[in-house]
Amino acid sequence: MNRDSIPNDLRQFILERIESVAYLEALLLLRSKPDAPWSCEAVANRLYIDQKQTAELLARLDADGFVTAAAAEENPVYRYRPATAHVHQMVESLADFYGKHLVPITNLIHSKPKNRVQEFADAFRLRKDK
Repeated sequence: MNRDSIPNDLRQFILERIESVAYLEALLLLRSKPDAPWSCEAVANRLYIDQKQTAELLARLDADGFVTAAAAEENPVYRYRPATAHVHQMVESLADFYGKHLVPITNLIHSKPKNRVQEFADAFRLRKDK
């Protein structure tokens, strides 16, 4: 199966809303136990990535309307709470499809021209005036 076999609505959702495989994995992890409070440390341990990267992913997932953050003393905890029923339905479709067709999904994510992190970094790149 290649990335062209990904349903059009799902392909568009991935291209518009999923910025990296780590982002997707974090989203699907929180989705797997929507009522569980996920700390940054717990997500980092499950995904085998550092806590700084995990904190950035969770903050973006919150800002993008996939999860909500609740303050728990010093460190926030996160829960899967899609902003709309449509987003929830698309995440459900993505989770199902990704479970069966991991490679086409990851290839599509990796084929994206630039993700938001790169665009953000580029905005602060110092350029020499001519």
